[in-house]
Amino acid sequence: QVQLVESGGGLVQAGGSLRLSCAASGRTFSTYAMGWFRQAPGKEREFVAAISWSGGTTYYADSVKGRFTISRENAKNTVYLQMNSLKPEDASVYYCSADDWRTVVGGRPKYWGQGTQVTVSS
Repeated sequence: QVQLVESGGGLVQAGGSLRLSCAASGRTFSTYAMGWFRQAPGKEREFVAAISWSGGTTYYADSVKGRFTISRENAKNTVYLQMNSLKPEDASVYYCSADDWRTVVGGRPKYWGQGTQVTVSS
């Protein structure tokens, strides 16, 4: 069982940066792949980025590749999403997730956080 709590969302101007954090409970955090998803009003939830349990493998949606970076610190039970060069279309509620790699990348992880709002002004 894993509980996830996101933080770091807020309002930023286009071109700016934010870093999201996701703190996980449970001693098995380091065994899970982690992912970030987002959902804008009226749209389906979409995959953003994933990182393997070791941090050695990452995977990004084309829409964020080169601008966003996912990382993790297993000693702190925390995963991060560094978001640079933000665009108005990046505005969404961002969700942290956990499960095995295939399930996270496939978009159906078992564990989810409550989400954090990111707003990008133009």
